[in-house]
Amino acid sequence: MDDILTLDGRHVWHPYAAVGAPVHQVVRAEGVRLTLADGRELIDGMSSWWAAIHGYNHPRLNQAVHDQLRDMAHVMFGGLTHEPAVRLARRLAAMTGLDRVFLADSGSVSVEVAIKMAMQYTGRSRLMTVRGGYHGDTFGAMAVCDPVNGMHHLFNGALPGHVFAGLPPRDLDEAYLRELEDTFLRHRDELAAVIVEPVVQGAGGMRFYHPAYLRWLRELTEEHGVLLIADEIATGFGRTGELFGCDHAGIRPDIMCVGKALTGGYLTLAATLCADRVAEGIGVLMHGPTYMGNPLAAAVANASLDLLEERPWREEVARIEAALREGLAPAVRHAKDVRVLGAIGVIEKHEPVDVPRVQKTAMDLGVWLRPFGRLIYTMPPYAVTGAELERITEAMARAAE
Repeated sequence: MDDILTLDGRHVWHPYAAVGAPVHQVVRAEGVRLTLADGRELIDGMSSWWAAIHGYNHPRLNQAVHDQLRDMAHVMFGGLTHEPAVRLARRLAAMTGLDRVFLADSGSVSVEVAIKMAMQYTGRSRLMTVRGGYHGDTFGAMAVCDPVNGMHHLFNGALPGHVFAGLPPRDLDEAYLRELEDTFLRHRDELAAVIVEPVVQGAGGMRFYHPAYLRWLRELTEEHGVLLIADEIATGFGRTGELFGCDHAGIRPDIMCVGKALTGGYLTLAATLCADRVAEGIGVLMHGPTYMGNPLAAAVANASLDLLEERPWREEVARIEAALREGLAPAVRHAKDVRVLGAIGVIEKHEPVDVPRVQKTAMDLGVWLRPFGRLIYTMPPYAVTGAELERITEAMARAAE
């Protein structure tokens, strides 16, 4: 029998990689650590693409899946319902102030649903966004990712043309506020919605921007009858230091997408929430994933939100932020920029990083990172300790050299 890595190289195609790209076999995940087949133990600085906020193999989350499995693993959501999904929808509505919840099966799909909602509600088909964004890998989501420097440039000819304002600056810039307004007003009569990632642009470049831009977009869209979609898939559930990215600006969107940390990294689940008036204006929404409202995913999402409410996540994220600021500060000598917000730490290099070399440097120090482009970054689980944060920042700084 061939070993797992041999079989992987023969049959498996991994994300954002060519066939046969090297991978590392994980045999166990516990707390904030990954154990590899060769016996090495790595601190996970990525929270499994930002989802495992409570760490791995958590007894409460394990129990939620186990308990739900005794009743049912899945049942179709068309014409049927069940307690885990209803309880999850009620608590998401209470957390966001958006009363209608459409449960999807991935973040990209939740963005597709949001786009459909906006188009059905308004009868218009164009969207406005800002450059530098990332909203997912499916076609509707790709169309509102950065059209030039984004990861989906290969498909530009096949995507609908939307409206893009420039990159939002980190600091308050009156000229950029005018640019947002001018871009919006030129296209307002054809726009179904404006879609943005609140305060933090994730996989498009890990950029942070001033909350005033979000407030300004909220004012413009409200005044002119255009919907505002907040893509909170990466920013939701405390990652930026607030429960949602929109909270930094004190605004509520018309439609919100959440995912990633929703289940604590256990099962794939996302949701698109909207205001009652949007749902009533649409009537029948033309979308229905096969695994919509999956009971196992909904049950573990409820348990994950229980944990989030019980743990002092604001203090934990503030502690992580302080440690990242201190630990990454020396890396500025070898970087274009070093930036931190909440439980997000970023080293931006002047040139694209050598990914295999960076990963080897980090792994030699017992840390798992997944750099991309010019970025070496971390989004660790909230359960990470001070000593583990020191290892993460040391690995990032050493890799940046």
